[in-house]
Amino acid sequence: MNKANSLSVTAALFGACLAVAALSSPAYAAGEDNSATPTCPKGEVWNPKTKKCVKQEGSLLPDSDLTTYAYALAEAGRYEEALAILDTLKNPNTAIALNYRGYATRKLGRTDEGIGYYMKSVQLDPQYAKVREYLGEAYVIKGHLDLAKDQLAKIRAICGTDCEEYRDLAEAIENPAKM
Repeated sequence: MNKANSLSVTAALFGACLAVAALSSPAYAAGEDNSATPTCPKGEVWNPKTKKCVKQEGSLLPDSDLTTYAYALAEAGRYEEALAILDTLKNPNTAIALNYRGYATRKLGRTDEGIGYYMKSVQLDPQYAKVREYLGEAYVIKGHLDLAKDQLAKIRAICGTDCEEYRDLAEAIENPAKM
């Protein structure tokens, strides 16, 4: 093999190694706290303590870690997987878990079902601005701008007009076609 061919083969192998490394590394999605939570291959969950993907079955992760991971999956468009993770929670009836279940079901096109989960979340924590945003967005999808504006007013009372939840819902109400 001549030197040119040897360099070509070396470059190709290096490129292949980079591709394999990229595919085997977890992808990152923004979590509710604006920190990056990686998403792992199907059947695995992110363990924030070890900073590694671990097998979902037999995982002893606390509900809070699983809930955060489910949201990261949903944000990455992996809604069915997010719901499957939420199904493994010891206590699935928390405001945050119900909100994320509502988000994933709404994104799957099951808006009425999502609204039901949002309403349960609101009952548990009426001051939870994120669920108010998502509930308002679901109302925008349904064409109920009056109900969406009610949620916007509640968000304003919770965190003002500068919080992300207020801005996002205000934009959805202003531009419903983008939903």
